[in-house]
Amino acid sequence: MSIANILLVDDEVPFVEAMTRRLTRRDVEIQPAYSGEEALEKLTRLDTIEVVILDIKMPGMDGVETLREIKRRFPLVEVIMLTGHATVESGIQGMKLGAFDYLMKPCDIAELVAKVQMAARKKREHEEKIVQARIKEITSRRE
Repeated sequence: MSIANILLVDDEVPFVEAMTRRLTRRDVEIQPAYSGEEALEKLTRLDTIEVVILDIKMPGMDGVETLREIKRRFPLVEVIMLTGHATVESGIQGMKLGAFDYLMKPCDIAELVAKVQMAARKKREHEEKIVQARIKEITSRRE
């Protein structure tokens, strides 16, 4: 089993390709997306995505707008925002909107992998709590 199933969202193709190679070597499953719209479409189709690594500055639907929509439609999916120096405020805004964390670009790969592991663990724990609550509800009806 991989460390996490990730959706990497950035409009810069060379960045996505480089990060995909680097993260794959660290036992992370990667799905690329090059826009907010594509990210939402992939999240709709792929129920295995645990963590989204999301660039803030993208043309069209930017990272903050994409984050809002992810949290509305897929509330258990954790999001790590990537921000440049000029958009630190957007990273902080993302945290207020429910992002798991944010990192400055370019980010240290070991730090990113550690954040991904923590975010995936948080999502899995939430899912386990939901399963346990459902089991408890079903078994309490039978008593």
